[in-house]
Amino acid sequence: MKIDLQYVVDFLVSLVNIPSPSGNTEQVIQFIEAECARLGVENKRNNKGGLILSVPGQNTDVHRVLTAHVDTLGAMVKEIKGNGRLKLTLIGGFAFNAIEGEYCTVETADGKFITGTIQSTHASVHVHKDTRTHERNADTMEVRLDAVVKNADDVRELGIEVGDFVSFNPRCEVTDTGFIKTRHLDDKASVACMFGALKSVLESGEQLPYTTHFLISNNEEIGYGANSNIPPQTVEFLAIDMGAIGDGQTTDEYCVSICAKDSSGPYHYGMRKHLVELAKVNGLNYAVDIYPFYGSDASAAMSAGVDVKHGLIGPGIDASHSMERTHKTSFENSVKLIVAYLQSDLVK
Repeated sequence: MKIDLQYVVDFLVSLVNIPSPSGNTEQVIQFIEAECARLGVENKRNNKGGLILSVPGQNTDVHRVLTAHVDTLGAMVKEIKGNGRLKLTLIGGFAFNAIEGEYCTVETADGKFITGTIQSTHASVHVHKDTRTHERNADTMEVRLDAVVKNADDVRELGIEVGDFVSFNPRCEVTDTGFIKTRHLDDKASVACMFGALKSVLESGEQLPYTTHFLISNNEEIGYGANSNIPPQTVEFLAIDMGAIGDGQTTDEYCVSICAKDSSGPYHYGMRKHLVELAKVNGLNYAVDIYPFYGSDASAAMSAGVDVKHGLIGPGIDASHSMERTHKTSFENSVKLIVAYLQSDLVK
């Protein structure tokens, strides 16, 4: 099948520029619904606000589910300080130093957007002797709003209150060398790859061997994205999420990563071998890896007691949960492996 790599990249750029921290994903779900309508794919929402796409297959007795999540890291207003700055509580597992100096946007309950910058309370080296060593945590980091505010009352007059969502500027850039560097490649890169594969399947006119559901989850970063709404006919469950890169890892920014084990334990051995064989047969650049501090929608489904064979693949992403980067070739390898899996027989 023909792979439209430019579609994948363009779709990814659109996704990362739509704020969607876990708990506030309505806008990005609407965007995906519009794309489903354009592609002619049946879809429905679940009660959690996620999206379930369904493509009928030749065999309707057994089903497959593929999932990727559209929610991202973010924050909420924890406290409005007396000096007009904001304290944050984090959404998702990342370190405060990963967002220091980042531009952000506070979304009020009545739909206003106020920009600001996340910084240390001891940001100035000309004033604070310990700027370089000052610990970065919830008490020592704050949002400096781009508004004339001198106290908490001034902030509240803007409409900002405790519990308002805070999103981070993605700063997305596609370089002429093929790199995509941006926040929120986790997991919008995988959503883009999933849609690239879906588009290829639909344009080929070939019917999939099994009825397949594509679950766009919206709560993965907080642990329960795709642990429900799995049709009882489902026998295989494939999560598509980032491949983690770092010391001791085999994954890089150019391959599709196949996970053997994460913090939840090993993935289904037969499923993993099936995915590796598909990658080999199709001449793909792939790596098998273990992610030591990681959980996916597949592991969440297993924890919920879903009786399926589960697997995990995804494009290699550098600097996960920070300023992330990957390369177009990782998208190409990931999309091709997804397509090959969709066309393949069930795992034995």
